[in-house]
Amino acid sequence: MSAIDTNRVHGGAGSFGIGSIFAALAAWNDARVTKNALSRLTDRELDDIGLCRGDIDRIAHAR
Repeated sequence: MSAIDTNRVHGGAGSFGIGSIFAALAAWNDARVTKNALSRLTDRELDDIGLCRGDIDRIAHAR
């Protein structure tokens, strides 16, 4: 009989595992995609959604 363990073991404070690396890469890629998408908008389109060019970096890297 096979068993599947669905519990995740966390290393606690100070641990840095493979999951952390993948999470950091995913966050970096999300920020990159967001920044590129917002950068392609015109100033008028940014104004329509309440942003300006100076807001793009802050929005892209917000968590």
